[in-house]
Amino acid sequence: MRQFIALFIISTLLLACDQKPKSNGLLLPVFGEKKVSGTDTVYHTIRPFFFTNQYNEPVTEASTKNKIYVADFFFATCQSICPQMSSQLVHVQDAFKNDSSVLILSHTVNPMHDTVEVLDGYARSYGAIKGKWHFLTGNKKEIYALAKDSYLVNALEDDGTPEGFLHSELFILVDTYGRIRGTYDGTDPVAVQKLIADIKRLKQETAS
Repeated sequence: MRQFIALFIISTLLLACDQKPKSNGLLLPVFGEKKVSGTDTVYHTIRPFFFTNQYNEPVTEASTKNKIYVADFFFATCQSICPQMSSQLVHVQDAFKNDSSVLILSHTVNPMHDTVEVLDGYARSYGAIKGKWHFLTGNKKEIYALAKDSYLVNALEDDGTPEGFLHSELFILVDTYGRIRGTYDGTDPVAVQKLIADIKRLKQETAS
């Protein structure tokens, strides 16, 4: 009797394994709301944008077409988490410096101060490679709305803070379809190493 029960349990487990849904081919999760349209799943994506980088060049969603990129928010006069975050992004840049399919977009939350000239100096201080790491400025409301509605993080002016601004410490990983595939603490070296590993996994997913 015990042998029969054991065989029944094993058979049930094997059948359950066989009935597991097949992988959809995604090696990383997709963040944000999902909607079902017929037989397709419509994922949350980053909406169109228009900003200016440290070279006074326009950067739009077209600039990221067929690219994997990491987005973050900072401001040049920040003395708290921004230097840590920018230093960690240097490691991300170094890991993919010869890979044109990977970009970094750093958005200032203080565009009134962070002009093209200011961003150029800031970018140079971290050895940003032209065409690889873009420091972006533009309309403040547009930047804040993009952070909240598209990247799903905080970016806002707050006179109650010592430095006058609040922004997320997260790095956001975006795939070639404009979907968020991961978020990582930009002040944590271990989390940033995971980000680098996940970019490599995302490249494998894209290639498959």
